[in-house]
Amino acid sequence: MKRSNLIVAVLILSVSLFLTMGADRASAQGPAGAGASTAAQGSSKSSDSHSSRSLNPIKWVKKDKTSANSNGSRSDIEKKLTPKLQAQGILPANASATDACAPFVALNECLASLHASHNLGVEFNCLRAKVTAVQTNTDLSGCKGSIGDKAQSLNKAIHELNPSADAKGATKNAEQQAKDDLKDLGA
Repeated sequence: MKRSNLIVAVLILSVSLFLTMGADRASAQGPAGAGASTAAQGSSKSSDSHSSRSLNPIKWVKKDKTSANSNGSRSDIEKKLTPKLQAQGILPANASATDACAPFVALNECLASLHASHNLGVEFNCLRAKVTAVQTNTDLSGCKGSIGDKAQSLNKAIHELNPSADAKGATKNAEQQAKDDLKDLGA
C-alpha cells in the first residue's frame, strides 16, 4: 500500500512538473493568432523594463579573438613583437609581425606558425596559407601539396610541408614558444 502511494505521488509530481514546464515554454513563444503582433510588442516593452540583461550566458562572456588582453591591443603587441622576432631571426629585417599575422584570427596561432616555420626550415608563406586558407599576393608555387579552401591545423600543415618532421612535437614546441613570447610581453 505504501509503495503504491509513493508511485502515485511521484507520478502526480512528474505530470504537474511536465505541465508547468510546457506552460513556460508556450508562454516563452509568445501569443499566436489575431493581434499577436500588438500583444508581442506590449509584452516586450514590459520585459525590457523588467530586465535589460540578456539571459543568454554566452553573451555574458566577451570573446577576444585577438589574444590580447587589457594590457594592450593586438597592434600594440605586434609592434612590440616585431623587433624581438627580427632579432631572433624568425622575421626578416624588412617584415613586420603585423603584416605576417594579418590573415590569422588569433595572434598566438600566428606566432606558433612563425616559430614552427623557423624551427623546421619550412617556408612561412606556405605554412600560413595552409593554416589560414587565405591566399595572399605571395608566390605559393613552391609549396608542397595543395593550398585548399579550408584551414588546416598547424600539425597537419607541418606534416604536409615536411613529412619527415615530428609534426606533433614541432607543433607543441612552437605553441609553447608562442605562449612564452606573449607572456614576455605581458599579453
